[in-house]
Amino acid sequence: MKNNDLWNAFFNRLFSQLETPGIFQHGIIPTKDLEFSADVRKMCEDNVCGRYKKSWACPPAIGTLEECEARCLSYSHMLVFNQVFALDDSFDYPGMLNGMEQFGHICHNINTLAKQYFTDYFLLGNEGCNTCGTCTYPDAPCRFPDQLHPALEGMGLYVYKLAEQAGMNYINGKNTVTYFGGLLFHEEDTAVPGNKITPSGEEASV
Repeated sequence: MKNNDLWNAFFNRLFSQLETPGIFQHGIIPTKDLEFSADVRKMCEDNVCGRYKKSWACPPAIGTLEECEARCLSYSHMLVFNQVFALDDSFDYPGMLNGMEQFGHICHNINTLAKQYFTDYFLLGNEGCNTCGTCTYPDAPCRFPDQLHPALEGMGLYVYKLAEQAGMNYINGKNTVTYFGGLLFHEEDTAVPGNKITPSGEEASV
C-alpha cells in the first residue's frame, strides 16, 4: 500500500478516539480477493434476518449481486474490523441485540472519522441498518443516506472467509458474539482538504 502515512494517521485516531468497546481486530485485504456468493444472497431472499424488502440497507434495495460486486470492486482494498460482545449463554438473544446496537455505534464512529480523511469510501456493517425505528423503504427515500451502511452479507460476502483472509478470528470464545464490518477504500485516495498528512504520519494544518 502506498498511502502508509495516511493510513497510520487514520488508525492512530481510530483506535484512540473510538468509544468503548472500540475495535477488537482488524485487517486489510485487496478487493480482488473478495468472494461474492449467490448462496449468501439467497439467505437474504429467504428472509433469514427478517429484513428482506424492508430496508434501504438490504436486498433488493442495495442492488443485484452483480451490482453489489461491481461497487465493491470499484475500490482497491477493504479494511475488515470486528468486535466481540459477551453473552450470558448461547441463547442470550437480548445480549446479541445489545451487541448489535453497540456495533452500530462503532460503525457510526468509523464513518464520522473516515469522512475527515478520505474523499471516497464505502462502509459496510452487519444486519442492515438500525438508524430509524421504521425504515421508509420502499415508499420514500432514505432519511439519512450518509448513515446508510449495507450489511456485508447483503452484498453477498461470506463473513467467515473475510475473517480468514484478514487474519482475524471468526469465533472468539464461548458465550460471545462477534460482529464484523468493512471499510472499502481506494489505495490512491488522499486526505480531504484541511487534513494533510506529514511524512511522520501526523496531521498538518493547511
